[in-house]
Amino acid sequence: MTQHTPPASRICPACDGFATVAVTIGGRDPRGHLRTITAHCPACHGTGTGTVTVRRVWEGAGA
Repeated sequence: MTQHTPPASRICPACDGFATVAVTIGGRDPRGHLRTITAHCPACHGTGTGTVTVRRVWEGAGA
């Protein structure tokens, strides 16, 4: 019997699923840990999944 292929998961096209990253800002704190900030993907808001909505541009007299 053939195996069914599961549907592909929806991965954000802007970040390819790597939605949250830690960026070092340089230097270390007094205990020796690196100072970092967290940055989230602006398209999926840090979830890594979903699709980006496409806005339709209307052309014509009202535009």
